[in-house]
Amino acid sequence: MFSRLSYKTQRNIIILTFLAIPLALLAIFSYYPALNLFYLSFHKWDGISKIKEFVGFENFITLFTKPEYFIVFKTSLYYLIGSFIQLTLALYFATLLNSKIKGRNIFKGIIFFPYLLNGVAIGFIFLFFFRPDGTLDSILNLLGLGSLANLWLGNPKIINFSLVGASIWRYMGYMFILFLGAMQSIPQDLYEASELDGANKWQQFRYIIFPSIKKIIELNSILAISGAIAVFEMPYIMTGGSNGSETFVIKTVETAFKWMKYGMASAMGIVLLAIVIIITMIQKKIFAERMENECS
Repeated sequence: MFSRLSYKTQRNIIILTFLAIPLALLAIFSYYPALNLFYLSFHKWDGISKIKEFVGFENFITLFTKPEYFIVFKTSLYYLIGSFIQLTLALYFATLLNSKIKGRNIFKGIIFFPYLLNGVAIGFIFLFFFRPDGTLDSILNLLGLGSLANLWLGNPKIINFSLVGASIWRYMGYMFILFLGAMQSIPQDLYEASELDGANKWQQFRYIIFPSIKKIIELNSILAISGAIAVFEMPYIMTGGSNGSETFVIKTVETAFKWMKYGMASAMGIVLLAIVIIITMIQKKIFAERMENECS
């Protein structure tokens, strides 16, 4: 029966058959939870009761009228600044290791390795690093600077700098490998021709590398800013959001699982999703306008 069908029909059936399981998993674990999140945002629910009380836009009104829900976004500013530092460092090391220097493969592995580690493991590594009598404290004592262990995670003015530093160390390798891959796709003939014309390394970067990796810079910028807004893993593992390190996502998790306000937490999730989408669209529009201006 199947052999009597046309080639086009057979091909479509095979494609749909292979797509059936991935699409089913996507619908079950992505689309359904997203729709359920949207549904719960209009209800009041403690996560246990069978009854979900419909409250309309009450959760959203409460969210936008009570400053304690949005004030935690100030923590994201630290990660936003850190994301640009991370982007700059990743671009610098990618440019440096793209050239033929001795031991570059070892340094590539060292930079990318932290991204391969589990986030929980990294959180505990830095807890040992910053704790009293930990690694950093021991190094400072050896240098005669004394113990500053209570400063790194104990001082509300310093704690976010410590957490941002840990995040930069972990995620820089991902940006680095994207930049490096884009740079290695540039034809070597361009470099050789520029060297014959007397171009130095800075001129090669400015006129060859940078124009060729603009799309990757755009992608990394979007990922960095979105990640800064939705940061969760490192501060939650290391501090639980205490001492001035609470982020909007941590606030959302606490609202749901600590205060049992699943409706409010769902509304917060919807708002965060909307913010990330809006910022991403603005970024894409800015990059698109710049490309048009350069081409015109």
